[in-house]
Amino acid sequence: MDPRHITENYAVSPQIHPEDVPRIREAGFHTLVCNRPDTEVPHTHRAETMRALAEAEGLVFVANPLSHGQLTMEIIETQGRALQDASGKVFAYCASGNRSSILWALSQAGKMPTDEMIAAAARWGYDLEKWRDHIETLAARAQDGG
Repeated sequence: MDPRHITENYAVSPQIHPEDVPRIREAGFHTLVCNRPDTEVPHTHRAETMRALAEAEGLVFVANPLSHGQLTMEIIETQGRALQDASGKVFAYCASGNRSSILWALSQAGKMPTDEMIAAAARWGYDLEKWRDHIETLAARAQDGG
């Protein structure tokens, strides 16, 4: 487990393992978001297995897989709802943490300046600069109420 705090209440990580789930709860997280498709992981790491482990630890589990080239507004909105509905800190994981960072920025567009979002992810080596136009488009849409 390698939590990388993008904000005080949102951390991303490369792929976690079943034995990490109790440590995630112990670290003060309340919600666990899986952004990695089952097709990329062994059977022991699939979403339903991780869900059962998370729920046994009292965590909220959200399966929101993002395959390369398959980004949709539904996936962005699901990530946003996971953050909005969380009663505490959120821990999201994928292969490297990159997809979880991108989904955070897109789902939170307009809630903080784009430059701050890009800088927050960059502290951990995630390059969101190429997503700047998308973030700003979503921020403008949010500001206009839609």
